[in-house]
Amino acid sequence: MKKFLKITGIALGVVVVLLILTGFITYSRISSKVNNNYSMLGKEAPLLKLNGIEFRDLNKNGKLDLYEDPNVSIDDRVNDLVSQMTLEEKAGTMFITMIGMTPEGEPIDKPFLSSNPIDVMMMLMMSSSSEMLVNKKMNSFNILHGHDADIIARNSNKLQKIGERSRLGIPITIATDPRHGTENNIGAALYTPSFSQWPSSLGLAATRDTLLVREFGNIARQEYLATGIRLALHPMADLATEPRWGRSNGTFGEDAELSAAMTKAYVLGFQGDSLGTTSVACMTKHFSGGGPQAKGEDAHFPYGKDQVYPGNNFDYHLIPFEKGAFPAKTAQMMPYYGIPVDQTDENVGFAFNKTIITKMLREKYKFDGVVCTDWNIISGSKIGDARAWGVENLSPSERTKKVIDAGCDQFGGEDNPELIIELVKSGQLSEARIDQSVKRILKDKFRLGLFDNPYVNEKQANEIAGSNAFREMGKVAQAKSAVLLKNDQLLPLKKGTKIYAEGMINSEVLNTYGELVNDPLEADVILTRLKTPYDERDEYFLESFFHQGRLYYSDEEKKKIIDLITQKPSIVVVNLERPAILTDISEVSAALMADFGTTDEVLNELIFGMETPSGKLPFELPSSWEAVENQLEDVPYDSVDPLYKFGHGLTYEPNIISMN
Repeated sequence: MKKFLKITGIALGVVVVLLILTGFITYSRISSKVNNNYSMLGKEAPLLKLNGIEFRDLNKNGKLDLYEDPNVSIDDRVNDLVSQMTLEEKAGTMFITMIGMTPEGEPIDKPFLSSNPIDVMMMLMMSSSSEMLVNKKMNSFNILHGHDADIIARNSNKLQKIGERSRLGIPITIATDPRHGTENNIGAALYTPSFSQWPSSLGLAATRDTLLVREFGNIARQEYLATGIRLALHPMADLATEPRWGRSNGTFGEDAELSAAMTKAYVLGFQGDSLGTTSVACMTKHFSGGGPQAKGEDAHFPYGKDQVYPGNNFDYHLIPFEKGAFPAKTAQMMPYYGIPVDQTDENVGFAFNKTIITKMLREKYKFDGVVCTDWNIISGSKIGDARAWGVENLSPSERTKKVIDAGCDQFGGEDNPELIIELVKSGQLSEARIDQSVKRILKDKFRLGLFDNPYVNEKQANEIAGSNAFREMGKVAQAKSAVLLKNDQLLPLKKGTKIYAEGMINSEVLNTYGELVNDPLEADVILTRLKTPYDERDEYFLESFFHQGRLYYSDEEKKKIIDLITQKPSIVVVNLERPAILTDISEVSAALMADFGTTDEVLNELIFGMETPSGKLPFELPSSWEAVENQLEDVPYDSVDPLYKFGHGLTYEPNIISMN
C-alpha cells in the first residue's frame, strides 16, 4: 500500500510539473507574440509647429499633411487621410468589437488570474488587444468592464497611445453599451458603480420629462468624456409593443410618440445640437424598429429570428426614428438581427436587407451617417454562432459582401478585416465602395476631435464621473420615474411606522423615518420588493443575461408573495423590466408601486412622502397570460382588459388618477 501511494504521489508530482511547464511555455509563447506585435508599431507622434500651426505629426513625416491640419475642413482632412491608407488599414477601420482591460487599465493581451467572468471571456474567447490593434489594424472598440473611472480613463489613454504609434496615427474610437442603470448584461447594458445611477430607459419614459432626459444625456456625456468613451451604442428607439420581449427594458415603452420625444432629447443630451469635440456620438438602434419579435423571443437567439407584423403596423415602428433620432441628427445607426418577415422583397436580417438600409434609411430618409451592424452576424465566435438570420447558407465572405451591398459601413462584434481585403482583391467589391464607408467612419472621428487630442485627464476622471451633483440628479430621476399603481390610503407612511421588509438590499435605510422590525407580526406595514418574472434559460451563452418568456409568477412564487403580504397592510414594489402580470398581487396589496431602477434609499423617501411618485406607465400591464398571448406583436396597448392602462399613475391624493 505504501509503495502504491508513493508511486501515485510521484505520478501526481510529475503531472503537476508538466502542467506548470506547459503553462509556462504557453505563457512565454503568448508573451513573445504580443511583444512582437507591439514591436511593429512606430514611434509616438511628435507635436510640431509649422507656419504658426501647431499639429500632431501623426504619420511622423515631419510635414503638415492636410489630415493633420486642424484648420482644414473635415471633408478635406478625411479625403487626404483615405488617400494615404492601405487597403488593410481601410478594412480594419470597418470593424468594431469588444476589447478588454486589466484591473490596472492595461489592454488584455496575456492570461492572468481573475474571478471576473468578463476577464475570462476576453482571455479565452476574443483576439488579443495587440492582434486587433496592430495586425488587424482596427481602430474602433467597445469596452465591457465597469472599473473605477480613472482605470477606464487610463485604459483609454493606453489604447490611444497604441493608435498614435500606428503608421498613420489613426485614433481609437471607444464605445459602450448603457452604463447608468443597475442592470449588468454584457449583451445590452453594463453596471458601472463609478458613474451616476439613473432609472432605465423605461423609467426615463415614465417621467414624461424630456428636459430631464436631455439632462441625463448631458451628464452621461460628461462622464463618458472623462473616461475617454466617445461613442454611445444607444439609445434604443425600438417600441415594446410585444410585452414578452426580453429587451423591453432598454426601450422608452410602447408608444411611438413618447419614444420619439424621449429619443430626441436623449440624443441631443449626448451629442448637443451638432456633433463636436465635446460630444459623445450616438448609435441609435435598431432601425427600422426591433420590437415586434414573434412571441417576444429575442433575435440574439435562433428561435427569435423573426419579427412579425400581424397588425400590419410596420410604419408605426418608424415614428421614433422619423420624429426622434433623425431630427436630433443621430450620428450613427444600428439595425437589429431580426428578419422583418414579408415586409421587403427578401426575408433576411435587417443588416443584410438592401430595401431597409439603402432604399429606406439611405434614400428615403437621406441618412448619410455610419450604419453599423449589430454584433456577431458574420463569422461566429467562441461565444456563439453567427446571427446570420436568413442567410445562414452563405459563407462569411458572402455575408460580408451582402452587408456592404445592402448599404452598411461597419461590422459590429467582428474582427475579420481579411474578409473585406479578399473581396476587394478578387474584384467582388470595389475599393471605391470601401472608401465610402471608411470616410463616414473617419468623419465622426474628426468631428469628435480625436485626431487633434484623443487623451483624457486620468486624475480628473474620478472627480467628474459619479460626482455628488450627478448622483443627486440621478436620484431625482429615480424618484420621478416611480409609478404609483394603487394606494388604498396607506401611503405616504407616517414617521415611526413599524415595517417588516423583504427583497431590499439595504433595508436598514427604513430606520431613517420608520422602525424596521424582524417579524411580520410586529409590523404595522409589510414592504416587499419584487422582480419581473421570467423563464430561466441556459442553452445559449447569453441567455442567462436576457429575461424572457413568462410574465406571470409561478403558483409557488405567487403563494409565497401572497402569504406574506396578506398578514398586514402591504406595500408591494415591482421592478418592471417588462409588463409583469400583477392581477392577484394587486388585489390583495394595499399599495402597489412600479419602479424602473430605484434604490432602496430613494424608495424610502417615496414611501414616507419626502418625494412624491409622479411617473406614468410607459406600457400597459396585462391582466392575464391569455391576454398577452392574444396580443399582436406590432400593435401598442392592445391587451384585452388590462390591469393598468398605458399612462396610468397616481399621486398621493386618494382616488385621484393623473393620466397622460
